Amino acid sequence: MEVELNKNERIDELQYKGLKIIQDTTGFCFGIDSVLLSDFAKGIRTGSEVVDLGTGNGIIGILLCGKTQLKHITGIEIQEDVAQMSQKSIKLNDLQDRFSIINSNINNIFKNGLLEKNKYDVVVTNPPYKAKGTGMVNPENKKLIARHEITASLSDFINTASLLLKDKGEFYMVHKPERLVDIIEILRKNKLEPKELRFIYSNKKSDATLILIKSIKCGNKFLKVLKPLFIYNENGKYTNEIKQIYNIGSEKKG
Repeated sequence: MEVELNKNERIDELQYKGLKIIQDTTGFCFGIDSVLLSDFAKGIRTGSEVVDLGTGNGIIGILLCGKTQLKHITGIEIQEDVAQMSQKSIKLNDLQDRFSIINSNINNIFKNGLLEKNKYDVVVTNPPYKAKGTGMVNPENKKLIARHEITASLSDFINTASLLLKDKGEFYMVHKPERLVDIIEILRKNKLEPKELRFIYSNKKSDATLILIKSIKCGNKFLKVLKPLFIYNENGKYTNEIKQIYNIGSEKKG
């Protein structure tokens, strides 16, 4: 389906089931963290109702529509122009029946009656990683909002996820390892019990750069630390697991 692009927009192939995405070359383009999160969200089953908090350009929702049999996913995005761009990507992929966008701050979705509490099977999020007042501040407003907790905090994202989920609903998040203590503390305060944790490394010599964490609303206490995921091998090439996630040719594991 054809869509009209703005001046700085381009269409990128996702190399998966013919899916495509529109990105703004002057804005915040998606990274490997979103791709890894879409692969990690294994609890999305046939007929699942899903919410993506801070959906950005819609990359996670588009991939989940291709990877799973979810019934519907709702993306919440605060930036109007980014929300409009993601809506065009939905149209481009003919996903209007399965993926919709709400242009709102996540803190306003209940007071404005945009979504219901205790309704959803799964919530996913790739939130801003940097707490307000920390790290390098990007003068580009789009990138600033994507990277720093300017419009909503880590607590806001986790609290909203908990309110959206049914009991035993699943919450999947990608974040930075230096925030892990805060994340677990806030999860438990919001009745979200951490169940699976995976550390992501650039290579076997690097420190962890990302974490993937799955929690269950009102779940029992038991945390499983999964095997580490390495992005690059000793030759600087993608590892076989990353190739599989990206759906590119990979050799069998020996």
